[in-house]
Amino acid sequence: MDCSESSRNPLHCFLPPHMTDAILTNASDRRIRKLAIRTQQITHSLRSARIGFDESERAARQIHRRDRLVSATPQWALAPGPTTKNRTIYSANSAEKLPGTVVRSEGGPPTGDPVTDEAYEYMGDTFDFYWDVFARDSIDDRSMALDGTVHFSRDYDNAFWDGRRMIYGDGDGEQFERFTKAVDVIGHEMTHGVTQYESGLIYFGQPGALNESISDVFGTLVKQFKLRQTVDKADWLIGQGLFTSSVHGVAIRSMKAPGTAYDDPILGKDPQPGHMSGYVPGLADSGGVHTNSGIPNHAFYLAAARLGGYAWETVGPVWYATVSSPLLSKTAKFRSFARLTVLMARQLFPGDNTVQQTVAQAWSDVGLAV
Repeated sequence: MDCSESSRNPLHCFLPPHMTDAILTNASDRRIRKLAIRTQQITHSLRSARIGFDESERAARQIHRRDRLVSATPQWALAPGPTTKNRTIYSANSAEKLPGTVVRSEGGPPTGDPVTDEAYEYMGDTFDFYWDVFARDSIDDRSMALDGTVHFSRDYDNAFWDGRRMIYGDGDGEQFERFTKAVDVIGHEMTHGVTQYESGLIYFGQPGALNESISDVFGTLVKQFKLRQTVDKADWLIGQGLFTSSVHGVAIRSMKAPGTAYDDPILGKDPQPGHMSGYVPGLADSGGVHTNSGIPNHAFYLAAARLGGYAWETVGPVWYATVSSPLLSKTAKFRSFARLTVLMARQLFPGDNTVQQTVAQAWSDVGLAV
């Protein structure tokens, strides 16, 4: 059972469906198998009931995007003074009714519940990253309130963006910890909202893999920005800390070395390729959105590693300018996205072709010469 299933009305889940499938194939413990089946059933029910993103909202957003015609100075660099966060954390109280009951609002004190307080803090960190680095005013760039629901269902193994809010499961305690534990998970899911309001990349095949990769890119940049890590100090792991001690693995994905994040008797081996030669065809996981995202992920890592310093100051602006460019189609494939990043690098760094050449070389190194 795929977390997304529909390119028109997807749930943007953090955990790849192939992990749950692996549990059902490999686990001998009946409780573990039962939890995996329950997670699949809940996710399927959510997708079936989900109200899709209002296309009129995106249409209004496109007018704003068209105003940002490509120029040497991007629109986000000209934004006015600071804005304010507006966070509300709800608890589903281990049920599945959304949004739940309010447990912490903007400016309220810590609750003592680590799940609630992590969601509040890390959503704020993501907001701060987008504002401080790109002058983006919340998810929609128009002061959108940030809503999150914690303690969703019981032993639920995922976190997702449903088009309106972030929703976090507590994990099963067997393979997965709580899904609020890692700041990059929250940065990843909120970035699905950014993509939704910008290009609206369809959630299937290469556009869907780009959608996932963009969330990984900015999820890890949120983490690096929070910790003030240079590229050589960052771990480039996505979802580090989500595995329990029983799992043989370090994270859900690795941008530095796709395919090496885990190798576990129950969860299987990380299937992500880091090069087009390993591209995984087929319809599973909406055309491999969580698997083939390893290719653009690795291109971003290679460019960042070669440029050094803080990635949010070098290649990060190139990716953000690409994501927010009116030239990015919702059906963009890897090569067209790659070409647009090279164009954005030239626009953002006039008079210095180092970034442009580095970005082009990174794409070439993953089998996408531009």
